[in-house]
Amino acid sequence: MYKKHLVSSLLAISLSTLAAASWASAGHGNSEKVSDADVDRTITVEAGDMWFDPEDIEASTGETIKFEITNTGSIEHEFTIGDESAQEEHRDMMQEMSEGDGGHHMSEGGDGMASVTIEPGETKELVWTAPDSDKSLEYACNIPGHYESGMYGNVTVK
Repeated sequence: MYKKHLVSSLLAISLSTLAAASWASAGHGNSEKVSDADVDRTITVEAGDMWFDPEDIEASTGETIKFEITNTGSIEHEFTIGDESAQEEHRDMMQEMSEGDGGHHMSEGGDGMASVTIEPGETKELVWTAPDSDKSLEYACNIPGHYESGMYGNVTVK
């Protein structure tokens, strides 16, 4: 019983910290309704099994980008934008979740990060606005083992 409460408490603290950090650093993902007229440009991203194309993205401060992400691989992937520490915290949370019940059950952007989960053969959109403060961010798939296999890229904000 104690272990269950401890895990629940740690998860709640992690989610709160992660949400605060990622909201401050990575835009608002899908939680903000943005019309096509507000989008400055669209970037097409291909998510294969353990890679992204393109590998690096440049954005201007305040630029609103619509990402169109297609999963051409054979397994589920996610596309999450955040700074290095937010990505690491998200990866740790994803690992804990997969150990708990063997599955990945994140809702899109459920922890405050700009994020979408994409099934094989599926295309999803994520609208994101480049922040004023962070200059170096990452996009990544944080499903256990995917980041470690090279499924990440850099976002440089100028």
